[in-house]
Amino acid sequence: MADRLVTKPPTLDEPYSTTVPANLRVRPMTKADFDAVVHVVDQWWSGPIAILAHPVFFYELGKHARVVEDFATPNGRKFVGFLLGFIAPPDEGRAAVGYVHLVGVHPEYRRKGVARALYNEFTANALSSGCRHLKAITTVGNEGSLRFHQALGWRSTEDDNYAGFGRRRIVLTKDL
Repeated sequence: MADRLVTKPPTLDEPYSTTVPANLRVRPMTKADFDAVVHVVDQWWSGPIAILAHPVFFYELGKHARVVEDFATPNGRKFVGFLLGFIAPPDEGRAAVGYVHLVGVHPEYRRKGVARALYNEFTANALSSGCRHLKAITTVGNEGSLRFHQALGWRSTEDDNYAGFGRRRIVLTKDL
């Protein structure tokens, strides 16, 4: 299922798509999809990241995991993106929260509406599950993630010790 990538990924200066193309379909993730995610995510991200695609995000928390397929390819449908996310249950004084853990988009499909389609579907699922907020975490310097989330109306704050003492992260949130 992995393609050898020979195209240059888009630069941060290219605009994000504001619409979701009709050829893309979002659907729930299957075990075969999860296996494909683990197989391609290091290539898509140009580095070791597959460890973050922990099986718990499919087997125990995978109800809201999604994939995107492109139905307008010469060989039929093609796996082009995924989102591993879950709904954190309500806690004292806090409503349920939709948490986006890991998102991947095939480099040839970036800035073409794939991630937007995944986030739209996840947001709809979060709302129907009683969520009032969305949350995601990224590392300092991940400008692509920051710009994408800001384009979708998310707020960001830096927390110097979010991931443990001295392990700074950017906490992304959005009210629903």
